[in-house]
Amino acid sequence: MTLESSAGAPAAASASAVSLRVPPLAGGGLPLLGHGWKLARDPLGLLCGLRDHGDVVRLRLGPKTVYAVTTPELTGALALSTDYQIGGALWESLEGLLGKQGVATTNGPLHRRQRRAIQPAFRKEAIPAYGPIMEEEAYALVERWRADPLIDVTAESFRVAVRVVARCLMRGSYMDERSDRICAALATLFSSMYQRMVLPLGPLYRLPIPANREFDRALADLHLLVDEIIAARRASGHKPDDLLAALLEAKDENGAPIGEQEIHDQVVAIVTAGSETVGSMVMSLLQVLTDHPEQTDRIRAEVKTVVGDRPVAFDDVRKLTHTVNVIVESMRMRPAVWILTRRAVTDAELGGYRIPAGADVVYSPYAIQHDPRSYDRPTEFDPDRWLPEHAKGVPKYAMSPFGVGNRKCPGDHFSMAELTLVTAVVASAFRFEQAPGSDDRFRIGITLRPRRLRLRALPGE
Repeated sequence: MTLESSAGAPAAASASAVSLRVPPLAGGGLPLLGHGWKLARDPLGLLCGLRDHGDVVRLRLGPKTVYAVTTPELTGALALSTDYQIGGALWESLEGLLGKQGVATTNGPLHRRQRRAIQPAFRKEAIPAYGPIMEEEAYALVERWRADPLIDVTAESFRVAVRVVARCLMRGSYMDERSDRICAALATLFSSMYQRMVLPLGPLYRLPIPANREFDRALADLHLLVDEIIAARRASGHKPDDLLAALLEAKDENGAPIGEQEIHDQVVAIVTAGSETVGSMVMSLLQVLTDHPEQTDRIRAEVKTVVGDRPVAFDDVRKLTHTVNVIVESMRMRPAVWILTRRAVTDAELGGYRIPAGADVVYSPYAIQHDPRSYDRPTEFDPDRWLPEHAKGVPKYAMSPFGVGNRKCPGDHFSMAELTLVTAVVASAFRFEQAPGSDDRFRIGITLRPRRLRLRALPGE
């Protein structure tokens, strides 16, 4: 569930106090489009290749210059420095979806106040209360797949992610009838937003062509759904101890109720983060279990040792250490959030290079997590690299799947508990093989996930 203190942040040297270099320009740009075409066609290849050109390099996206960071140390400095804030093409493209008043897109005092409002729902001590719901949804997957073993992985992964976040954080039966519509809307939106980020063609996206009309319909339906959810809660008169209730009762800096638009944008941010990123990771985990049946066997054996013959329960999650390592390695190999951007708010320094005020800086968790300077055999799937004796050799910030600093995802413990429980339950029940029509290549959008994964669930024993 990824949305991304300055306390202890590395002090950025004043750009006027030292002689700073201009970062080198990456090769391979095209006239007019610059590197935007490559970033649209083969973004992972382009971003991974930038490390060969320097720690900080320049890219051209149309008429705009963007700065790319390629080392773990500098991505940490970037995320922690007060010289940069949330901004750039990624966040501008997301504002149409997430709005400008939700915790994912705000900065400064408003962001800090919003994090304080939602943080209680994600405290470690609050997570066990969500356990029964997570268990129900994990075992509902098992029952559906026993009845129909041909799995549309995209639909099933989004379904479980949406239902868990909705039932845990916005409790009410009104979510049941809307979960499929939320999934459909988000699938359409996220498939188009990446192109709009790397090819900022402005007015062309307003032309009444089928792709633009489909995008606009999905966006309108999502915002309508959120308004329906808020209205249904208010009409019910119920005030359960959940995140939606906290938002409806939240106060601004002056002690007045927060505005309707902020409530709306906060709900959108919660639903989107809790479904798109977690859903994408469930898809990738199912692909891992398919591609690496030996890991399915190891998870099943661990569950047998820890749990015995009873069903896996939420309280077992913290003991399933190998299962957690499989999830962490899946996040390294196939991070849902594979690209992030920041914007310089002042002339700044990064790695000895000058970053001018207003410039956008991009970095790729995927590229950082596949860097041979940080990982042995970076293209091999190896959960044992996260055993304590091995993990200590991984450089700081080379693996930060939930972000760092004041943009760290508040739902990290929630998401890990959900992913661990779902993985343990389905690996105990099934082994998987690809079904006809499956396409497991990367689908690169705002998040990274399999393109069209279709699996057959076979009995585990």
